[in-house]
Amino acid sequence: MPWQKIVRFLVVIALIAVALLFGRAWLGDHPEYDPRAPLTIDQPDTWVTARKFAALRDDRDVCRAFLRRSGITVTALPPLGAVQCRRDDRKILAAPARFDIALRPAGAQGTCAIDAGLARWLHRDVQPAAEAMFGQRVVRLEHLGTANCRRIGGGDTGNWSEHATGNAIDIAAFVLANGRRISVSGDWKKPPSAPEAMFLHAARDSACDSFSTVLSPDYNSAHSDHLHLDQARRSAGWSACR
Repeated sequence: MPWQKIVRFLVVIALIAVALLFGRAWLGDHPEYDPRAPLTIDQPDTWVTARKFAALRDDRDVCRAFLRRSGITVTALPPLGAVQCRRDDRKILAAPARFDIALRPAGAQGTCAIDAGLARWLHRDVQPAAEAMFGQRVVRLEHLGTANCRRIGGGDTGNWSEHATGNAIDIAAFVLANGRRISVSGDWKKPPSAPEAMFLHAARDSACDSFSTVLSPDYNSAHSDHLHLDQARRSAGWSACR
């Protein structure tokens, strides 16, 4: 009978509507699974997190909104430089201070994406690792610089470094609350079972989730004393982690 088909159709439509309403309510309670929901620093990682975070590299407005939701200062600085070394996305890196970590030397400038990467990495990975391995929090992060108008390797030819636009930072050491200093130059090559080496390698590996490029002493001798972290924009969201 035709009316039976109509009833079945209406039942299917009703079930779909209920499923959609339930799904919307569930996503409202679990925004970490919703591709449309804004990313926050405390959201658990899900299958959409990497895509959300990668979007911060491509859109500084999205990046700045993420920093604001994370309680991180967003004040932009005027553009500086020209051509390949023009730094039109420039701010004081404020993410470490948000998590009670001093960045030394102080006053380092970088892109919004670098600050966002530091925020996620320090909060999600570095501090938990330091507390688990040493029972101490990281209180100081030492770096070798962010902005440097040069090509990769410092030569006269070749691709321009992400440092040229302030879209990179070189991390040299971590200092714990008890004064213990863990440096890339001094501790990276210790035996794999040494806690300092374990911490540094864990820091390198986890940074690959928050930065598009991570280079360590395992990459080449030019990185023997630091972890190079940058937010290079790449197609398909692929990253380099070595």
